[in-house]
Amino acid sequence: MSTKVITLAEAVRRYTWDGMQYASGAALPVGSDAIAFGRELLRQKRRDLHAVFHANTQQLNLLAAAGAVARAECGFSGLEGFGFANGLRRAVEQGRLVLEDYSNLGMTLRLLGGALNWPFVPATVNIGSDLQDRRAFEPGIHPNRNKIPAVTDPFSGRQIGAFSPLRPDLAAIHVTLADSDGNAIMLGTEWSRFELSRAAKRVVLLADALVHTDCMRQYPNLVRIPGIIVEAVVYWPFAAWPQASPGMYDVDEAHMKDMNRALGSEQGAAAYVRDYVDSYADLDGYLERIGAGKRAELSNGATAFLLDPYRRWLLPHAEAQALSTGGDA
Repeated sequence: MSTKVITLAEAVRRYTWDGMQYASGAALPVGSDAIAFGRELLRQKRRDLHAVFHANTQQLNLLAAAGAVARAECGFSGLEGFGFANGLRRAVEQGRLVLEDYSNLGMTLRLLGGALNWPFVPATVNIGSDLQDRRAFEPGIHPNRNKIPAVTDPFSGRQIGAFSPLRPDLAAIHVTLADSDGNAIMLGTEWSRFELSRAAKRVVLLADALVHTDCMRQYPNLVRIPGIIVEAVVYWPFAAWPQASPGMYDVDEAHMKDMNRALGSEQGAAAYVRDYVDSYADLDGYLERIGAGKRAELSNGATAFLLDPYRRWLLPHAEAQALSTGGDA
């Protein structure tokens, strides 16, 4: 049987390298994100990453705190109700990470430009402000118009801005459901994962569940990421933990707070990496680290009904894991 399903460790070995431009797709800063992929990047000692995150998540917070990111571009740097991202803040304040910021709409437009292979993206937002005038990658120049240079609208003659398109080397995108061919369905807020999947040079999906392809045939209008643009699929339940995956599990509020608190110091970050990155050897070890009771609690939340139309096609855990082994062979 042909399959794109491989293990998480193999996906990171095969598609990542030091110094690459790495993007991850999230649904809001506390929603669906491929956080497990970031943990594996640390396990395999990736360094000097240029991170592209539409919105910061606990993944960028962790990667920054652990010293894996040298540059980052994002449209929002907080963790909403859980406060500012302490690991990201610490890395920036210590001069270990250069953070370039745009608005949320600006990041989406840049991803859209990359997806459409545009030379630049006409910008009517972010102009006339410090978002345009200040460039973190060239801090000595102000006002700096290398970030969002002025261009002339050929139809009206007015001055607008120009965004640089984003074309990351790799996008690790969290999805709710995927089949073995890489077709995927996302439940809940999509954010900019659609645009990111088209902009990136390569796409790896982290799926909370694998389904039979008949599920995708039943709901073709919901397949926002088709298999033709996907390199590989990783089966990894609770891939967004401690953040949420609507229909699958709620946000782990206690762990979100504890994690952010730990990442605020060098000692705390080292302890977190020891306990929640290097402490497991495989998927079952990861799930055991979260704990059966906690997983059951988070899976029985207010959004669980969203999964009901798809449950008949869910592959059992053992069968999904067997596909992963087959993909590595």
